[in-house]
Amino acid sequence: MRLKLIKQLPLFRKRFGEVIEKPVLTSFLVLVLLSALVIGLSYSYYVEDYYNFVGQVLAEAHGMLFDIAVIGILIYWLNENGQKNLRIRTYKDEIDDFRLWESEEAAFRTAGNIKRLNRHRIYTIDLVNCHLAKTNLGYTNMTRSNLNSANVSHSNLNQAVLVNTRMNQTNFEASNLNHAQLQQSYASGANFKDASLMKADLSGAFLIKASFENAFLTEANLRGAIVMGVNFTNATLYKADLREADGLTVEQLLQAKSLHQVRLDESLLDEIRELNGSLLERSA
Repeated sequence: MRLKLIKQLPLFRKRFGEVIEKPVLTSFLVLVLLSALVIGLSYSYYVEDYYNFVGQVLAEAHGMLFDIAVIGILIYWLNENGQKNLRIRTYKDEIDDFRLWESEEAAFRTAGNIKRLNRHRIYTIDLVNCHLAKTNLGYTNMTRSNLNSANVSHSNLNQAVLVNTRMNQTNFEASNLNHAQLQQSYASGANFKDASLMKADLSGAFLIKASFENAFLTEANLRGAIVMGVNFTNATLYKADLREADGLTVEQLLQAKSLHQVRLDESLLDEIRELNGSLLERSA
């Protein structure tokens, strides 16, 4: 008999290993065993003092519900919050990993992480020197982010929010910034060559020595922007608002392709009419 048990021992170990590898089955078997033990030990109470026993069980059940309602929900909230913070940290770490890497994969991975951070309501992101060329960042929110020296050329930023964002020396060449919000942004030395900024809001922005060469600024709002040294060569400023722009000169405006229905301070309008009134007329 003993020899037979010894021979069956490897099979028993194998079966036991298979059971513990299945958490649901293991939990069910433990529940069955403990239920049989508890019910067996409590049988006499069921028979002799049923109502008193049931009352105590119900009291314990109420305590269990309280534990679930208070402690369980609190633990769940803490766990979810911890997981959320971990995911946010992971997205930011990936942006750091791809920083300075000029490749298509780096651009798309970084753009994806920006969108994931936005879903967690994170809008202030460190994107210095990031490569984001040819990516879709439309409708993204990068308020108060740092995009200094980033490459966002040939990208879609339609209706993107870049309010109070740092974009010094950033490359937006040939990008779509239509309806983008860039109020109070810092874009000194930024490159907007060939970019489309139709109805973009750049009011109060710092645009010192930025380049808008060949750019479309139709109905763009640059009211109160600082535009000293800005290059408007061949730019379309149809219906653009440049009133109260700081540092704006007639020489800059005369380089534009069109100034039809542009909104300017009266003194500048008068000078342009005298020097080249055709710029204020509708282009053919």
